[in-house]
Amino acid sequence: MGERYHTTYSITWERIHQDCRILAARLHGMGNWKRIIGVARGGLIPAAIIARELSIKLVDTVCISSYSVRTQGEASILKPLSSDDGGRDWLVVDDLVDTGKTARIVRGLLPNAYFATVYSKPEGRPFVDTFIMEVTQDTWILFPWDAEPAYSKPLVEDD
Repeated sequence: MGERYHTTYSITWERIHQDCRILAARLHGMGNWKRIIGVARGGLIPAAIIARELSIKLVDTVCISSYSVRTQGEASILKPLSSDDGGRDWLVVDDLVDTGKTARIVRGLLPNAYFATVYSKPEGRPFVDTFIMEVTQDTWILFPWDAEPAYSKPLVEDD
């Protein structure tokens, strides 16, 4: 798991869908969102769910890479996004804010956008406007799109 992460928190498809709907309910009425921006890749599914719940028809992405398996490296912008007014009335959605590295980059690109994540860690919390649940900094969140079901060996096996 690496030295940085000591706990794994597995999220199911049902849980991510439920948490995204809770986030959408929180966001409803907070703004007149002209578009939703999913931070690729992790924010794509949450952005799609929230876009559906809030009936936001204009969906776009900003693509930033900073993770490789369970290690965080230098962030690089793969597909930038800009706005004449800094993203005013735009809703940016990501699955998680960890250290805030990606969120800082997005804030630099779209300083007037509203930034929402489903999950947050303490280091990244100051960089987003809202989130649903906070986990400890040393927790690795295992999202359903990064996992597959597998056989689990019982503690005691029959002969």
